[in-house]
Amino acid sequence: MNNIEEIKFESKEELYVYMNMTLEGLISEEPDWLANLSNAAALLWMLMDDINWAGFYLYKNGELVLGPFQGKPACTHIQIGKGVCGTAAEQNKTQLVKNVHEFPGHIACDSQSNSEIVIPLIKENKLMGVLDLDSPKLGRFDETDKKYLEQFVDLLERYVRFPEVFI
Repeated sequence: MNNIEEIKFESKEELYVYMNMTLEGLISEEPDWLANLSNAAALLWMLMDDINWAGFYLYKNGELVLGPFQGKPACTHIQIGKGVCGTAAEQNKTQLVKNVHEFPGHIACDSQSNSEIVIPLIKENKLMGVLDLDSPKLGRFDETDKKYLEQFVDLLERYVRFPEVFI
C-alpha cells in the first residue's frame, strides 16, 4: 500500500500501536531534534481523526515557545501555569480536557478548539516542552488517547536529543 492514509484500523488501540511503532522507526536513528519533532507532529496530523492542531511547545527562557506543529497558526508564547499547556508544564502531568471552555484560564489560540490533551516532555528530570493536541469535537480525547499519547511522548523522550538551550 503506497498511501498510509488508506490503512483502516480495527480499533483506536491498533491505530496507536501502529503510530507509536512508526514514530520509533522515524526517530530512533535520526539525531536532529527539529526533524524528529516535525515528523512526530506530521504523523499525529496524518493519522488522527477529529483534530485541528497537533504539535509542540518547547520550554525556553522560562516559558513555552511554539515549536513544530500541524494546523492553523498558534500562540507563540505561553507562560508556565497558564492555559492547558502551561498547566501541564507546571504540574508535570498530562491534562485531558473534554471541554476547554470549562478550563480556568484556557488560552484560545483557535476558537474552533473544544477539547485538548497536553502531555509534558521530560528528559533527565527537566522540562523540555509539551505535546499539545486540540480538537473541534467536545470530549474527543479519553483515557485510551492519554495512555498511548503518553507512550508516544515516552518515545520522544528516549530518542530526541534536545539542544542545550532546552536543557
